[in-house]
Amino acid sequence: MSSAHATSTYVPKSRLAKWFESRLPLVGLVHSSFVAFPVPRNLNYFWTFGAILIAFLGIQIITGVWLAMHYDPSAGNAFESVEHIMRDVNYGWLLRYAHANGASMFFVAVYAHIFRNLYYGSYKAPREVLYLLGVIIYLLMMATAFLGYTLPWGQMSFWGATVITNILAAIPVVGDTIQSLLWGGYSVGNPTINRFFSLHFLLPWMIAGVVVLHVWALHVTGQNNPAGIPIKSSKDAVPFTPYATIKDVFAVVVFMILFAWFIFYQPNYLGHADNYVPANPSVTPAHIVPEWYFLPFYAILRAVPDKLGGVILMFGAVLILAFAPWLDTSRVRSCNYRPVYRVFFWVFLVNAIILGWLGAKPPEGGYVLASRICTIYYFAHFLIVMPLVGLFETPDRLPGSILETVTGPGKQVSGSGMPAGAAAEPAKRA
Repeated sequence: MSSAHATSTYVPKSRLAKWFESRLPLVGLVHSSFVAFPVPRNLNYFWTFGAILIAFLGIQIITGVWLAMHYDPSAGNAFESVEHIMRDVNYGWLLRYAHANGASMFFVAVYAHIFRNLYYGSYKAPREVLYLLGVIIYLLMMATAFLGYTLPWGQMSFWGATVITNILAAIPVVGDTIQSLLWGGYSVGNPTINRFFSLHFLLPWMIAGVVVLHVWALHVTGQNNPAGIPIKSSKDAVPFTPYATIKDVFAVVVFMILFAWFIFYQPNYLGHADNYVPANPSVTPAHIVPEWYFLPFYAILRAVPDKLGGVILMFGAVLILAFAPWLDTSRVRSCNYRPVYRVFFWVFLVNAIILGWLGAKPPEGGYVLASRICTIYYFAHFLIVMPLVGLFETPDRLPGSILETVTGPGKQVSGSGMPAGAAAEPAKRA
């Protein structure tokens, strides 16, 4: 971020602003990072999901803090306190539905963000650390979402907590210790929900901290773009504000309309009816399923007959994402110029969707067989397809510059609106 600040054109006007800026250059830092910062002029709307994710992180934290004021994290009162929020607290129903559906919207945006990264090769050098921070955010999100799903203490919440904590016990050496720490006793009960509530409240602040590092890393390396080529001149870039800002705001508004539709018209569509029944340790639901955003990994877990093997593959399916920068051997970033790998990418995307569908089905018959086939392909994509296709594929010709991808070959523009020096630093880094 320091290099971005060096290109700032912010000049304080008043004596007070000059005094403050000389002691804490906060306004200049914001200006250089979110106003004058050069971004590639060919960015499309897939690059707006970062702004969407930051908006929804804010929504989740604000609604979560407000709900925590009325929630009782005890096995005897948790379910009733949620009903109290829904029925008796002013606009409690709105806060609860916004928080519950906000988690789903968060994951819609993060999956679009992840697949955009995989398609355009945004994980490649020099953005490995930026990408790894994104994987850490994803892991923290999954932990936060699971803990939050258990807090209403309905049937699906209770049995979901029971199933997952029992699965963790299969981890060699430390599994039983982890399970005991989470349970706080000999089974899922009152100490468990206290622990889950505390962790669920803590983790979003950790996510916010890693997001700051993520944005910092982004401003050090500069943004990737659909062509996957670096900024080479001032004509390849435009200032972040207003060009990227307006696009981000528009995308956030559109996403908020979808979010509002779920809140006001289909608030329980993405949930499970059994969670409106109080937790009963004596009655097991006919079919225990997690939230939709966990279903692909749940399908992988159930595809393996061995309990420990299922746990390894389930966690491995997430962790293998972190190795993409080193498994992909191609020198070309964007799938737009990789005709062979592009086909495999779309197969991988369809395969992931099918895994999600299978995760919602009973673990029997053809569903289990299909889950095993899809699980094999999931790992083969990273361990076989990525390394081999990168070695043998002949990519298409890359454009000579980012400007060429916008105007076409041989055409020029009169000006970029970007000071020449402002674009020089990201060009060197990329």
